[in-house]
Amino acid sequence: MQRMTDGVPRRPLPTHPALGGVVQLRTGGSYEVDSTSLALALMAGPSQAGEWCAVVGVPDFGAEAAAAAGVDLTRTVLVPEPGEQWLEVTAALVDVTALVVLHPPPRVGEHVAEKLGARLRKRGGVLVALGAWPRCEVRLTTAEPRWTGVGLGHGHLRSRQVVVEARRGSAPPRRTTLWFPGAPAETHLRPVPAPAPDVHPAVVAAS
Repeated sequence: MQRMTDGVPRRPLPTHPALGGVVQLRTGGSYEVDSTSLALALMAGPSQAGEWCAVVGVPDFGAEAAAAAGVDLTRTVLVPEPGEQWLEVTAALVDVTALVVLHPPPRVGEHVAEKLGARLRKRGGVLVALGAWPRCEVRLTTAEPRWTGVGLGHGHLRSRQVVVEARRGSAPPRRTTLWFPGAPAETHLRPVPAPAPDVHPAVVAAS
């Protein structure tokens, strides 16, 4: 189902199934995240569907982590250090890619965010801000991290479980628990299954 903003239809963009319960990406939207892991998770949906994506202002972008999260690196544009031209670079990439991950500078003004928002709506793009972003549609945060794979003082970190919370305006937050890959052996972002209900043995009455 499409939504309208300023008379422009906002179509849903493929969203990773593991995040489908808390957020649905839509063209023309901006989304704020507090970690690179979440940014990669949001990239993965459009990327796996064949869309081009871009990453701006992330000099330590990890290609291995991105591939483990499901990002197609052959359709990913990287601009590690845009400098003072970050806004112009981001706007140009909005014109040619479906989703742009941006690590913005501190204290982005609302007028700047609105200017880029108008570009997103016109071009049908999506912005994922790795840091504070004014008037974002949804804010996603991680909490309660728990690593697996470490034994008694030895072993390798294999994956990380986190609680993801999505806040949209004044609406109640949505939460889900996810496993993020932590090494090549763990190659898929996936939701944590809900705990099984307690099962009690049936009581058979004596005849």
